Amino acid sequence: MKQMLFEERISSLRNRLPENDVDAIWIVQPENRRYLSGFRASDLQITESSGSLLITDDQCLLMTDSRYTEEATGEATGFDVRTYREGPVEGLIGLLAEGNPRRLGFEKDYVTWGLHQELEKRLRELSAPVRLVPLSGIVEDMREIKEETETGALRASGKRLCAVMKGAIEFMRPGLTEREVAWKVEELTREVGAEMPAFSPIVVSGPNSALPHGVPTDRILREGEPIILDLGVKLNGYCSDMTRTVFLGDPPAEFKEIYGVVRSAQAAALEAILPGIESTFADKMARDIIHEAGFGRFFGHGLGHGVGLAVHEGPRLAPRKPVTLKQGMVTTVEPGIYIPGKGGVRLEEMVLITNEGIEILTPDPRVYKF
Repeated sequence: MKQMLFEERISSLRNRLPENDVDAIWIVQPENRRYLSGFRASDLQITESSGSLLITDDQCLLMTDSRYTEEATGEATGFDVRTYREGPVEGLIGLLAEGNPRRLGFEKDYVTWGLHQELEKRLRELSAPVRLVPLSGIVEDMREIKEETETGALRASGKRLCAVMKGAIEFMRPGLTEREVAWKVEELTREVGAEMPAFSPIVVSGPNSALPHGVPTDRILREGEPIILDLGVKLNGYCSDMTRTVFLGDPPAEFKEIYGVVRSAQAAALEAILPGIESTFADKMARDIIHEAGFGRFFGHGLGHGVGLAVHEGPRLAPRKPVTLKQGMVTTVEPGIYIPGKGGVRLEEMVLITNEGIEILTPDPRVYKF
């Protein structure tokens, strides 16, 4: 069953090659590589690869070095695994010489300039030169619509994340530092059975909560101040993402108002999301409520982003670049208001778009009704 799923994905990708005017494609992006092959290894840094895929009309090849050969052979069962000894470019050149493609598509957003230059030089030296064709989003577009196995994995990841959020909120008390809470989150992530955090936990309090992606510090948690917890976990490779804003004790009236505005904005967007609407419309529903309440200039980011094998992927919910939302997409809905020097509020749910609306994949009830 699992192998059939990868075969269907490869078949779908092959159908896209002619319309992109290529007869082979080279896949280096880690999540795309895993999506197509099942090979789970990650890349430690941008200039170091654990492997890449070469897919043609009649071949599925996985190139890697000796560190990953056994792992790749066991996981990418539908691929012919080749071990290179002189680096990925020489490994790819050898395979291209075997298959003799003329136009090789590559992921232009993930191949470094240095790697591109090296590869282009070697391709010109072949007896039958191969032309490089830059491609963008060819696999990412496929990943936007989640299959049944993926939605199941995302539900399970969201359930684990709810347990982590519950534990983190119960752990918090005045006098702890942001860093101490973040360390507890990482401990809880493993205790609930997740593989790892999907990203470094965001735990920011008081004025620091005005930083949408602030880094936990040694600042001490205080009563009445907003504390933003933006957390995510990975389970079976699939990410989850949710945010709660918490107060230890009774918050001042100003933050009760801000919290109520953010909650209303999120509720309006959640109600608006249906298959067939534009992503910009969902963003506008939330943004208009925040603007009408007088806080428009304090909501600077988009409403949400897709979640899957990566914690940030398509579709994006933002004021520009509309995308038609479709059944099977998974996205976050996370409006926020951030007042410099004072603090901020963000609420985030991860949702699956169904034929009737949405299914919330992070069903944690910890919200206030001020």
